Amino acid sequence: MAWFLIGLLVGVSQSAEYDEGDVGVMKRRQQGILTGMPFMAHVSSRAFVDDVGRRMYLAKPPARVVSLAPSITEMLFSLGLEDQIVGVTEFCDYPAGAKSKAKVGYANPNVETIIALRPDLVLAPKDFLRPDLQAKLEQLKIPVFVLDAKTVEDIPLQLHTLGTMFEKTSAANDVTQHMRQRMAELKLKVETLPAKRVLYVLNSQPLISVGPGSFLHQMIGLAGGVNVAAQAGVAYPRLSMETVLKEDPEVLIFPSGEVETVPQSEQQQWRRWDSLSAVKQQRFHEVSSSLLNRPGPRVVEGVEQLVRAIHPELFSPNTPALHP
Repeated sequence: MAWFLIGLLVGVSQSAEYDEGDVGVMKRRQQGILTGMPFMAHVSSRAFVDDVGRRMYLAKPPARVVSLAPSITEMLFSLGLEDQIVGVTEFCDYPAGAKSKAKVGYANPNVETIIALRPDLVLAPKDFLRPDLQAKLEQLKIPVFVLDAKTVEDIPLQLHTLGTMFEKTSAANDVTQHMRQRMAELKLKVETLPAKRVLYVLNSQPLISVGPGSFLHQMIGLAGGVNVAAQAGVAYPRLSMETVLKEDPEVLIFPSGEVETVPQSEQQQWRRWDSLSAVKQQRFHEVSSSLLNRPGPRVVEGVEQLVRAIHPELFSPNTPALHP
């Protein structure tokens, strides 16, 4: 099941269907909030460059926005933009208010639904944005702003961009300052400890882990671990058991959640590899997949959960989580 979303990451190319009548309506619709005025981009503080290098100018904060990723939805909510969000993906389940928003799909967003929501802006992740969907929205003069966090450090930058875009700079400062403070606290906890060898089991059958270039690879390092798949040349490598036995992980981490999870039955099968240090020491840990796989404001909670799994000696049984 955990492999489901990764599959979506690497192979989405379906065609969108739309009604030409709607296209005509949208072409005529007033887009006063956004104007294509590139000559103003270099002189206005309301010019923005997205994560694929495209520049847009927003005359005023968008009043109606559609989010095409759970991480983006969480960022918008953290900035107090609940009222401006008119559409989200079917996987946007945090915070609770996201569940009541109109759903537009996920890997294959329904363009007709998006059009019907009359957004001033669509915020989309690079990996899930189909070129045909982007082209259609832009044909209808619905601006699309792409976000593509490749590192944990990119998240505060994106929050500041959104804060400026929606004139929520104070909220963005508060959120990012809190994130940085909590991350500094976690870094202080682990920086003097020996790093533990960690295997993140994204999918057990076949065995798929995370490698350099993935968000989780960096998070494992921040949490005081060494990713045993660090030598892989891709972000989501398939590993052989020979490689795993050679690297001898001390900690096994499994995602848990409604969509991305490794069932307990598959986790238990790891016990047959009794030469592994992680098996000898019973170091099996589940961490919420929504905290690990969403590059949004809760990423710090994901790092903390990893610290607790990798270095449990830092926490007494009664130590509370570093919640906001």
